[in-house]
Amino acid sequence: MRVDLSADLGDSSPDAATPGDIALLRSVTSVNIACGVHAGNPSLIRRLLRLAREGGVRAGAHPSLLDRKGGGRRVLDVSADEVEDAVLYQVAALAGIARAEGVELMHVKPHGALYHLASADEAMAAAIARAIRLVDERLAVVGPPESRLMEAARRAGLPARPEAFADRAYEPEGGLVPRDRAGALITDPAVVVARAVRLVRERRVLAADGVTDLQVAAETLCIHGDTPGAASLARGVREALEQAGVLVTAP
Repeated sequence: MRVDLSADLGDSSPDAATPGDIALLRSVTSVNIACGVHAGNPSLIRRLLRLAREGGVRAGAHPSLLDRKGGGRRVLDVSADEVEDAVLYQVAALAGIARAEGVELMHVKPHGALYHLASADEAMAAAIARAIRLVDERLAVVGPPESRLMEAARRAGLPARPEAFADRAYEPEGGLVPRDRAGALITDPAVVVARAVRLVRERRVLAADGVTDLQVAAETLCIHGDTPGAASLARGVREALEQAGVLVTAP
């Protein structure tokens, strides 16, 4: 039994690597790096890529809607063509910097509102897959299991890598609880660790209603970089997974 433990980096600070970002790199096996649109800038991208290379951590792009003010978490009125252009711009930029730093970009995971749009909207999902394929048809696409995004990736001939979250609450229908609702973000270390181990070993998680037991088959388990205490949560999750006999490794 194996799983990739990942983290979104560059989200908690728009301009500089935080101590939390750096500490996360010691526990995770892959990272999703903000592409300078919803957060980050060229200098931060380059520093995070270097740190990932030095730590032997796989790197991926974390593109968003063009929404710096809202941190990429607001749903904007955009067309599929606009989404394709935005994702192409961001992934190509990160891939170019990665190449200059001797890092092979491995995957793409949409951020925030774009992630949720692509999960349910076939046109948006297809636009993201087209953009990624234009950059590199070997790049894996990370997204919710059995979502429109995973379907679009497979149709485009891209590797599809389903993802689950240890630090986010799930709706009974299977989606994530919106961040503006109480309890959407889970920060209790014991709860996060227990959920992580169950997600990997049983492929199940209890929904926010406390009743619905969801099946969530994922290859990647994510901790958000801007979750309070993310570095310690990731460290605890990794230790618990390894104690449970799970091989924590990048794909």
